[in-house]
Amino acid sequence: MALIAILSAILLVQQVALSFLPNVQTTVLLLVLYTRVLGFKKTTLIIFIHVILYNTLSPFGAVIPLHFISMFVGYMMIPILLNTVFKRLESPLQLAMAGLLFGFLYGWAFIPISVFVLDIPFATYLLMDLPFELVMAVSNFLTIYWLYEPLKKLLVEQREHYYIELK
Repeated sequence: MALIAILSAILLVQQVALSFLPNVQTTVLLLVLYTRVLGFKKTTLIIFIHVILYNTLSPFGAVIPLHFISMFVGYMMIPILLNTVFKRLESPLQLAMAGLLFGFLYGWAFIPISVFVLDIPFATYLLMDLPFELVMAVSNFLTIYWLYEPLKKLLVEQREHYYIELK
């Protein structure tokens, strides 16, 4: 449980620390890493904790409470896809390519609330969000490609050191 709390805190702190740069963060890198090293269940718990904390404690959290749902769904696509469609992706380059896709999927998770609840026209939302999705996609690609392997080695060492039982 301590590791889950620490990893959730790291996720929150890095996102808040980088929030002055719109959509530049290491959240997707860390969620890919957590999914591959800790598994689906533990990553889901970390995402749940992160979404609640980010949206309640951060000055940059959701202004619209319904976006809690969008944020949770957007981040949950990572462990879901990495355990199904992208199960065989292992190399940093393959995972970085998936990170590109996750940048867009995350933005698209906000479409239903924005279009159907907030009554923002679909085309307007898509055009306004596209630059942010592109920034997030590139950020995901670069951070996963450069940092995934060294961070995976570090997290695996910590997991083995503390005898964490997986899955």
